[in-house]
Amino acid sequence: MRYRAFVHLVASVLVSLPFAVPAFADAGLQVSGPIVHDNLAIYLVHGPGGGGAVPLTLQEALAKGAVKVHETGSVNELTVENAGKDEVYVQAGDIVKGGQQDRVLSVDLLLPPRSGEVSIAAFCVEHGRWTARGNEDVRQFSSATSAMPSHEAKVAMRAYAVTAAVPAADASASTMAYAGGGGVGESQQEIWSTVRKTQDSLSHSLGVLLAAPASPSSLQLSLENDKLKQAQTAYIAALQGAGETGDDIVGYVFAINGKVNSGDVYASNALFRKMWSKLLAANVTEAISVKEAAGAAPPSVKDVEAFLLAASSGVKAERAINASVRLATRDGDGSLYAETRRADGSWVHRNYLAK
Repeated sequence: MRYRAFVHLVASVLVSLPFAVPAFADAGLQVSGPIVHDNLAIYLVHGPGGGGAVPLTLQEALAKGAVKVHETGSVNELTVENAGKDEVYVQAGDIVKGGQQDRVLSVDLLLPPRSGEVSIAAFCVEHGRWTARGNEDVRQFSSATSAMPSHEAKVAMRAYAVTAAVPAADASASTMAYAGGGGVGESQQEIWSTVRKTQDSLSHSLGVLLAAPASPSSLQLSLENDKLKQAQTAYIAALQGAGETGDDIVGYVFAINGKVNSGDVYASNALFRKMWSKLLAANVTEAISVKEAAGAAPPSVKDVEAFLLAASSGVKAERAINASVRLATRDGDGSLYAETRRADGSWVHRNYLAK
């Protein structure tokens, strides 16, 4: 295995009925909630959303056979190819299964139709394998049904993306340059550490070993464990419907054990709905893994609004992912913010992450 620094390439209790208050004066968005189950609280973000065509998600495109994610032999780089006629959206935190080891993709990407092979940054989430697993194709990846369920891992990935970006004032000069080669190796070690912590915490919480015999270090196989799926059921039944109730919902924020964790906002309700169930499942998994005996009160809507506003400030940086996608970031004292933009400047996805 080798590292590479490369150029290019986040019991049910309804505490209160959802209510809306102004937020993001510059974006015309509002926050409502919370809707709570056990130690997980969901806050919905409402806005006008955008029109136009909605891209396929990576999960949809892989299921249709429109996209292939290829192994490169490098731990921290894969290639993805859109052979279909529809644009495809890849989100940082998507876990792809297969290849020589499962990976988590660490940047957002938009793939045009007939894109050809495009490089994408990734981190390994299966430390103990570098050969084919069962009947899987070692050359490519078969699915992207899960998202990263660890706050620590998301912070590590986002922090690396922020340090890899250049200051906004210099964006025209060298937006494609990554930080030095040592950074990716250190971040990979952090990701492996968070995978082990997540597996151990889930095993402790559920009272069952989640490490799969086929590959004990695979986070993806742990996420497919039947006992975990059973534990997720009540959370999802209580919370998923809230994100499907209105056409003005364009994102959400979640809190675990009384602390704001992170949020995702999209340019359209249609794209949010495509991502919602997958992201919620990851949030539920994280809530189960860190569940505390004594419940904590969820943050207020004003607390969530303050978090979002604070995340939108901080030190600005920007870089090009490729010719058609740019990443704008803000690094604040208590949060990390990332905005994925098209080449024309229009945004597609905003991620807010508490440090």
